[in-house]
Amino acid sequence: MAKQILITGGAGFIGSNLSIKLVGKGYTVTVLDNLLEQVHGGGPNPVLPAALTGKVKFIKADVRDKAAMLEAVKQADIIVHMAAETGTGQSMYETEKYIDVNCRGTAVLLDILLNEKHNVRKVVLSSSRAVYGEGKYQNKQGRVIYPNSRSEEQLSIKNFEPVGDNNETISALPTDEESRINPFSIYAATKYNQEQYISIACRAAGIPFVIFRYQNVYGPGQSLKNPYTGILSIFSTQIKNGNAINIFEDGLESRDFVFVDDVVNATTMGIENDAANNEIFNVGTGKAITVLTVANTLARLYQVKPEIKITGQYRIGDIRHNYADITKIERTLGFKPLIDFDAGISKFTAWVSGQQIESDNYEKSIAELKNKGLLK
Repeated sequence: MAKQILITGGAGFIGSNLSIKLVGKGYTVTVLDNLLEQVHGGGPNPVLPAALTGKVKFIKADVRDKAAMLEAVKQADIIVHMAAETGTGQSMYETEKYIDVNCRGTAVLLDILLNEKHNVRKVVLSSSRAVYGEGKYQNKQGRVIYPNSRSEEQLSIKNFEPVGDNNETISALPTDEESRINPFSIYAATKYNQEQYISIACRAAGIPFVIFRYQNVYGPGQSLKNPYTGILSIFSTQIKNGNAINIFEDGLESRDFVFVDDVVNATTMGIENDAANNEIFNVGTGKAITVLTVANTLARLYQVKPEIKITGQYRIGDIRHNYADITKIERTLGFKPLIDFDAGISKFTAWVSGQQIESDNYEKSIAELKNKGLLK
């Protein structure tokens, strides 16, 4: 069995949890990460998370650094490629950075795999449900619909639900892996580009690959410093600072929130099970939770009563609903999510309550969106 695993972005939220899991199973793990300040804090001299210190070999480098990547790849039997810029809103104005890191960073990895000597036997990619856009819906007659992005004209009159042909009413279905790919943001487009690059290059090189489309991952260890991604973290930081919670649209937009331990288990199955080879899998719970439910649940568990502002504002590039059809990963790998939302959010809030209160930089991120005309 392959024992040497490289995780790019392995000091991040999901990557660090995966690293700890794999080390516990006897793997030797190398983490390559640039310790981005937006995620990790630490000013100009960020350090490896304490949970990983002494457990993994660490290479502090950017995924676009070919020399560092070459050193890391030559030690690996399996590569889990997680290094990426994340954040739907931010990607719409820091476009060059998102494309450069996510697409060129992946290209650097693949150039090494296609042109250098190595022992890599499998590549695992962490992708995103964002590639689907709104995902799968049906009309009243049961016909499947894949709606396009909601128009500004529609959103400006507070009509937030996607519509079908001739403005017909449609309702969300669980989105399966065969659903239409329809990215609405630069971030989503880069994740789909990563998928394409990996599948084409790995097939050419004869290296099996696995692609996981994660839903909204949350849990202990999530960055409380990053105001651009992670709704539970953003709301928690607002609450802990005594600030109001600002909710876009009408609060009834929904997501599939999947606990980090379940994501790590799914990813480990993909690493170890040859049935996963050359396949794409959704990773989620198959259940939709509204943003307003998240806010109210956090307030209850933190035992506070923050002002919850339903702003009616909307972001360009946002979707309304998306939740996963996990039939394929259940059938192929035997994956089942073990931690439901109530249990997971309780674990998350207990962890947050033991952390240092971070500065609330949400308003800074919102000001950037407004200045770019991306928040209406």
